[in-house]
Amino acid sequence: MPLVMEASVGTATFPYGLIAITLIGFLAAITFGSLAWYNSKRPIGWKDKERPDFVPKVDR
Repeated sequence: MPLVMEASVGTATFPYGLIAITLIGFLAAITFGSLAWYNSKRPIGWKDKERPDFVPKVDR
């Protein structure tokens, strides 16, 4: 019985890979969403504002 308990205790690890993939995906979604928002049609009151320098111009 002690051998079974030792084996089960040693296999429980924290899923660092899953957390890393989730964080990378979240950051990618924020980045691509921000680029899409900056390149979209401007809302009322923003039409005369300049685009930030770090956002690339996308031609349609």
